[in-house]
Amino acid sequence: MTRGEHDRNPHREARTSLAITGEHTLSLREIRPAIFFDRDGTLIRDVGYIRHAEDVELVPQAVNAVRRMNYQLWPVIVVTNQSGIARGLLTEDDYERARARLDDLVQERGAYITAQYHCPHHPDYTGPCECRKPGTALFEQAILEHAINPALSVFVGDRWRDILPARHYGARGVLVPNEGTPPQEVERARAEMEVVPTLTDVVRLVLQV
Repeated sequence: MTRGEHDRNPHREARTSLAITGEHTLSLREIRPAIFFDRDGTLIRDVGYIRHAEDVELVPQAVNAVRRMNYQLWPVIVVTNQSGIARGLLTEDDYERARARLDDLVQERGAYITAQYHCPHHPDYTGPCECRKPGTALFEQAILEHAINPALSVFVGDRWRDILPARHYGARGVLVPNEGTPPQEVERARAEMEVVPTLTDVVRLVLQV
């Protein structure tokens, strides 16, 4: 499991508790939802294993979706499988440059990603791990580090493995399919979770606007 890469802006750090009345105090974790995005194929175009930061290209509506969730004070968390590292097709430094490029592209347009987490493993090369989606280890790390209530959160991606963790937490999973999403995964998500065509539709669904 890898460490999350965090934005340490002190203005974005939330208090750990919220006084509701003189008799009761709720911890932030009890009330704070987050939105968990997959990366490749969801926020950026899936062009294979990204070795060069200039290959990072935002999908349409990605920044608007992130910005809308920023306005709602929801942490925006990216969780991504990066098996190319285990396969020897890219390095941790390559990943880090792509991660930074995504942050920069979003920030240049007036939004921000709270944190990004990645799994560098693949069972055929490094053995089993708990952090490769649909495993929940990276989600657990984010939940702890950002005081998130996972049951109130939303899990978004273009593959079934991206949204399956929502079931573990009793949360909401939303599939945003693209040309690479297997049809059987779309049908399964339509039957068991939710499917929408764009990230804008995800925001409308979550915020009911």
